[in-house]
Amino acid sequence: MKLLMVVAGNTFRETIRDKILYNLVLFAVLLIGASVLLGTLTIGEQARIVNDLGLAAINLVAVIIAIFVGIGLVTKEIERRTVYTILARPITRVQFVLGKYMGLGLIVMVNIAIMFVMFLGTIVLTGNAIHGSLFQAVELILVETLLVMAMALFFSTFSSSTLSATMTLGLFVIGHLTSDLKGIAEKSQSQLMEAALTALYYICPNLEMLNIKGQAASGLLVEFGYQATATAYGLLYAGLLLTGACVIFQRRDF
Repeated sequence: MKLLMVVAGNTFRETIRDKILYNLVLFAVLLIGASVLLGTLTIGEQARIVNDLGLAAINLVAVIIAIFVGIGLVTKEIERRTVYTILARPITRVQFVLGKYMGLGLIVMVNIAIMFVMFLGTIVLTGNAIHGSLFQAVELILVETLLVMAMALFFSTFSSSTLSATMTLGLFVIGHLTSDLKGIAEKSQSQLMEAALTALYYICPNLEMLNIKGQAASGLLVEFGYQATATAYGLLYAGLLLTGACVIFQRRDF
């Protein structure tokens, strides 16, 4: 456990030095500020627009960090050949992978927390109410980000940075279209197409299940049972991807 925390701590420190994180947070601040401006232009809809764009900004920045920083956790170490030095120490490959994931997970949590505090401050300054639904939405945004991080780490254990980014982005998009895939499969006249789309529906993560930003923007709370089920689903899927990443990395030759 101690070695796991050492890897996580090193990953946190290395990633926090990356200026892309500060640029992304600045981007989120600007987007949240833009939501206030748009809200003033729409009579009677300011609160919903501020909430909607604010949550969207937090989600977008968190996912970008998860994908483009996540794919570099392992591939950078391999490309720089520093992985040989690390694995020569008394540390297992599983500890290396999980430590990298935990370190970036901490980075993501800190960034989401910073952006959310700024977002709440924006709501207060505009004279709007803070609804509990916003906290629900941000919690599921965090779960989705952890899941996307696991995707990026999984693909990076056996492919290049470019291919890992492409596959992660593709799976992310498909994950938000799973319901549409099921509908298309049911209406398809081709059995092969129906089988392929149905397989995608069951294999790919249902990321839309974690998306309650629309309800949250309108101040609508979701049931606790749904929140708990969605959270468990996202974390379970992330756990499966991490398990796969550890298995692949253990069997990889360097």
